[in-house]
Amino acid sequence: MLSKVLSATLIGIDAHIVEVEVDITSRGLPHFSMVGLPDTAVKESKDRVKAALKNTGFNFPLKQITVNLAPADIKKEGSAFDLPIAIGIVTAEGFIEPRSVEGYMLSGELSLDGMIKPVKGALSMAIKAKARGLKGIIIPRENAREAAVVEGIDVYGFESLPELIGFFRGEDKKTPIRIDITKVMRENSVYQDDFMDVKGQEHVKRALEVAAAGSHNILMIGPPGSGKTMLARRIPTILPDMTFEEALETTRIHSVMGYVGSGQSLIATRPFRSPHHTVSDVAMVGGGQVPKPGEVSLAHNGVLFLDELPEFKRNVLEVLRQPIEDGVVTISRAVSSITYPASIMLVCAMNPCPCGYFGDPRHQCTCTPSQIHRYRQKVSGPLLDRIDIHVDVPAVAYKDLSNELSGEPSSAIKQRVQRAREIQIERFKKDGIYSNAKMRSRHIKKYCSLKKEAREILETAMQRLGLSARAYTRILKVSRTIADLAGSELIEAEHISEAIQYRSLDRESA
Repeated sequence: MLSKVLSATLIGIDAHIVEVEVDITSRGLPHFSMVGLPDTAVKESKDRVKAALKNTGFNFPLKQITVNLAPADIKKEGSAFDLPIAIGIVTAEGFIEPRSVEGYMLSGELSLDGMIKPVKGALSMAIKAKARGLKGIIIPRENAREAAVVEGIDVYGFESLPELIGFFRGEDKKTPIRIDITKVMRENSVYQDDFMDVKGQEHVKRALEVAAAGSHNILMIGPPGSGKTMLARRIPTILPDMTFEEALETTRIHSVMGYVGSGQSLIATRPFRSPHHTVSDVAMVGGGQVPKPGEVSLAHNGVLFLDELPEFKRNVLEVLRQPIEDGVVTISRAVSSITYPASIMLVCAMNPCPCGYFGDPRHQCTCTPSQIHRYRQKVSGPLLDRIDIHVDVPAVAYKDLSNELSGEPSSAIKQRVQRAREIQIERFKKDGIYSNAKMRSRHIKKYCSLKKEAREILETAMQRLGLSARAYTRILKVSRTIADLAGSELIEAEHISEAIQYRSLDRESA
């Protein structure tokens, strides 16, 4: 007898429908074969399904069993086909009516005792099931809340194979999982860190506020222990709240990697990824034999923090240039091309020199000028071109560390950032961008009008400091953000002056 069960496989962050066809015949010797480009994990499902059926009271048929995963030209990977294969066998043997499984998408890994274990990509599968107009999706209970954020599709979570078979036989009634999206967004948008924990460094906090308001990439330069990492970890707390669409897209990326916690519905806090400097280029932007998202995609809609920037391999930094510019990563292989979203705010930190104490009044630097030059040359010019703000982070003075007063909380800074972002969204609503950092030449010409005093200050800075054309563009973008924070339509002299201060590397190289 032949049975058909719908399932899905993941390609990138998208799910694709797979029809699991099971044919059982009593002719010939007992044999189990699987076709349709299954990988090793899928082929091994034969033994898991056989043990799961036997250990839950169902006799595994000693017949010729052929399982076809259609379409046959898409490679299938993972253990999520265990459940649809098992249900296909039970249906083909006549224990379940074929029409009772019609319209459902099934996905789940089976343990040997028949329990259903969680799988990756449940959210993407639910989105695909809704798009195909299916009447429901059946997944492990631990994935149910994640998939239930997709409205318009019934999501059922099951713990064991006998429980699911009872559902299809009409012996066990089951209600779909329902969740309150507004409540979930509110509960999952709480951060553990806060800027009020940071002592001193007021000018650095201001630079981070400007960076967050305009979505500018930023580089912090300072000696060890000055608080660069502590400051970077708190940047997500002052970024605007995630929209439901942003949370959905972010959760999909983490879901296909299996990073969504058991019972978790949505990732509603902005991601903060901090890869070690030994990371490879494939791990950074994604790839592999079966392309997977990299760190830059896992940081989508959030912050990618590169600590000890000059210690990263040069090829790793170079591959970041295209994602920073375009907001996406495209991974090409011989048979296909996959695009992952990668809209990030890049935050970098580095020491001023190899020993870390160049310019520190309390420690003597032991580096020679040539060593300092070589150290800074490790960071390529094209990457620095994409960083709008350079800010010095000096060591914190004792009086600041011993001060009992708390700093300004993240919530207060976030309100100012939110107001500035709203101005930018309104300004660029017809241009297809959402922040000052994304401005092109035509936007700069249209929206960065300078008053006479501001123009004179910028001209003087360009001549005396020998600033480059790229620095000129960055200063205009940053000054536009500073003006937005101040609620000013035109860029004033003080806005330009502050923006010039955020080009410390250009000033030193002048």
